[in-house]
This record gives sequence, C-alpha cells and structure tokens, in this order.
Amino acid sequence: METIIVQLPGPTRWGADETGSPELIHLGPGDIADFGRGTAGVRIVLKDPGISRRAGQLEAAGDYWRLSNFSRSVSYVVENLEGAGEYLTVAPGRLGAPVPFEFSRVVLPALSGTATFKVFAPQHAYLGELSAPGGGEQTVHPFALDPTSKYFLVLVALCEPRLRDPSDSTLPGVGQIVERLRPLESCRDLTRSAVNYHIDYLAFAKLRLEPVEEAAAGPDGGRTGAKRTRLASVALRFGLVREEHLGLLPPRSARRPAPQEAGA
Repeated sequence: METIIVQLPGPTRWGADETGSPELIHLGPGDIADFGRGTAGVRIVLKDPGISRRAGQLEAAGDYWRLSNFSRSVSYVVENLEGAGEYLTVAPGRLGAPVPFEFSRVVLPALSGTATFKVFAPQHAYLGELSAPGGGEQTVHPFALDPTSKYFLVLVALCEPRLRDPSDSTLPGVGQIVERLRPLESCRDLTRSAVNYHIDYLAFAKLRLEPVEEAAAGPDGGRTGAKRTRLASVALRFGLVREEHLGLLPPRSARRPAPQEAGA
C-alpha cells in the first residue's frame, strides 16, 4: 500500500493522462523519488533553468514522508494545502525532514518565479487505528479518513440525503455540494473544481475505487455522477460516514446572503 502519491507538474485532474507518461507516482514505505531539472534517475522533473538537475529527494516512511534539500544555498517550502497558510521550510542541505501534512505542495524558487509539485499522504494513522502495545505489527486501516479535512466534509454532504432518508436514492450534484458547504467558515471560497478535486482524491487515493469509463459529459463538468454514486455507496456500506457526522454540516436552514442582502 502506498504511503504517498506525487502529482507531477502538469494537468491538475487525477488520471488526466492515462495513456502517456504517468501523472501520478505511487511510493510505498522506503521508496524514494528524486526531483530536479532532470538527470539520470530524476522522476519528478521541474523544467526551469534555475533549478538544479538533482535538487532534492522524497522518501516515503510509514504513514508520512521526508524531504531532503540538496541545494547549498536556497530553502524549499512545503505548504499545507488544508491549512490556513501553514507551511514548513526545509533549509539548504537538510536531509530527511519529516512532513506531517496530508495535502502538501512543495515549492522551489525558480527563474520563472516558483516551481511546484503536490504530494499526498493518504494513509495517515490516527489514535483509534493504533494497535495495543505489544500486540504485534500495527494494523493499517483500509480507509484512513480524516474527519477534520475538507474532503471529508464533501463526502458527508454527498451522503447526506441517504443518511437522512435511506430510501432516498438521489445524490447532490457538485454545485449543490458547493452551496451546502459554503456557509462554513472553512468553505467560504469552495469552488466546483475544488469539490471535483476532492471527489477524485476520495475515489482514487482514499477509497481506492477501481477506475471505470464514464459516459458523455454531464452537467457536473464532465462527470456523469457514476463516481459520486460509487463513493456514497462504499462510504455508507462500510460506515465511513454516519449519522453523527451530519453535525459537521451547517444547519440546513443556513444560506449565504443574496447580493442585495449582503450590501444592506
């Protein structure tokens, strides 16, 4: 099972290039991947003349990853994409700096401004998943979901109709999920593309659904709803989202003020 998934620079959608060079690199415990402008063995290529040919290295650990900075003069930044501006700095020459974030963006100074790539650590462990002391090898939860994350809010909003009424077969569309979550402070800037991104992450990284060929483009930006249906089915079947999680959502009466109300 992979510890981290590296999204190479380029298209932001998961699985956008199924037939050419892989968009994603999957690393298990102990695996490494070098990054830089490019030389033998470099797997994460950042095409900027201001970046060293071999600028650094990622190493997958148990349920997190480490970053090594091979530069002698510049620091690298790892941003927490789920945090409020949270980041850590990896100093020049620093080896094996542990990164605790689940969603990360690695930022390197470059002649074009910055060069970036994203790293996901979907197998983070939490207290309830740890085995008892002396109980042998730790059990890895097959669905390691963080209930404090934004992707989990998206999953709860997706499953809400069926949690409230199991006979209700309808699922909210991407636009409806956006409107449902926007009253939350953490989701004020949520967009349709961000919701689609979280749905892809849940499907391919967290719940590891088998990819299926989807039908023609639908109203949700090219997604027909098959992926959302399968996500909700797995989440509800295995109790990943339960009735008590509905408390994470804003009250159903909550709505954003209309433009004329906002200016009143």
